[in-house]
Amino acid sequence: MSEVTTITVAGDSGYDIVIGRGILERVGTSLPDATRKVLVVHPPTLREHAETLREQLLAAGREALLAEIPDAESGKRVEVAAFCWQVMGQADFTRTDAVIGFGGGAVTDLAGFVAATWLRGVALVQVPTTVLGMVDAAVGGKTGINTAEGKNLVGAFWPPVAVICDLELLDSLSDNERVAGFAEVVKAGFIRYPEILDLIEADPAAAVDPHTEAFRRAIELAIGMKADIVSRDLRESGEREFLNYGHTLGHAIEHSERYQWRHGAAISVGMMFAAELSRLAGRLPDEAVDRQRRILETLGLPTTYRAGAWSQLLATMQRDKKARGGMLRFIVLDEVGKPTVLQAPDESLLFAAYQEVGA
Repeated sequence: MSEVTTITVAGDSGYDIVIGRGILERVGTSLPDATRKVLVVHPPTLREHAETLREQLLAAGREALLAEIPDAESGKRVEVAAFCWQVMGQADFTRTDAVIGFGGGAVTDLAGFVAATWLRGVALVQVPTTVLGMVDAAVGGKTGINTAEGKNLVGAFWPPVAVICDLELLDSLSDNERVAGFAEVVKAGFIRYPEILDLIEADPAAAVDPHTEAFRRAIELAIGMKADIVSRDLRESGEREFLNYGHTLGHAIEHSERYQWRHGAAISVGMMFAAELSRLAGRLPDEAVDRQRRILETLGLPTTYRAGAWSQLLATMQRDKKARGGMLRFIVLDEVGKPTVLQAPDESLLFAAYQEVGA
């Protein structure tokens, strides 16, 4: 077993995020002592791994049930949550029992929502199996499902009791899937830790290879950033909003594409839009915008979207949960590592920024 790193989320509902290789057996020991029944929520692609986890839990004296759900955003529907509730109800889950989210960001979002809503809340352990899940979705206590009107419009804040990040689970991912998830790591570099950007620029291939020290360092910095922010702001009343850099337009693109685009790809375009908006608002210099575009394109992430889609995207953004009082809010940069909020920008400014990413 490799060296283990533990990052702690502080606060009233604090918990540890454990990072290492070959640490799946830590899932069982992270559950509360009183837990007797566990629902493991997983996608079809992880059926074999989920069965291994189930056997470990059974050997530890716990009753473990598997709930296989559709992969990616198709699993984040109320009908899927209802299926999980049905399994728990038929198995007589009580308030001392638990849910494990075992999969990518969509799975951990759904599993978290199920845990938050069953009997008004049961214990939750997140075991993210993608880059995106490890650095973003599984950390912070946000849970949610999608509706026809938009992404994550229904959800709850429900912190896990632990997050187990086994880097070995990333080995089987395709290069495209790892790179897509790395968009959230790039985000951390631009809003908090420029060291991440330096690592990517020094050796892009090593930065996205889960066997390298550069990759692990970037992942740990990104997780540490989110843990630090949510320790002080669980419910996004202050600086946690900075984590939405690139997400306002990114979520609108996901909705436009009916969630067929990977989250990281949409956020990559959204970050480019936010950078251009920062520049046009007189906040961010040209060289910083060019650097962001260069880094994203070097990794193979998209930086443009359909030029004719602006009206549709704007309408979706105006329904976004990040809008307040009918006013759009965007996270922009004053400089690399210094995010801020731009509230109710003129639509002409938004349109001009979109022209820079429209293709």
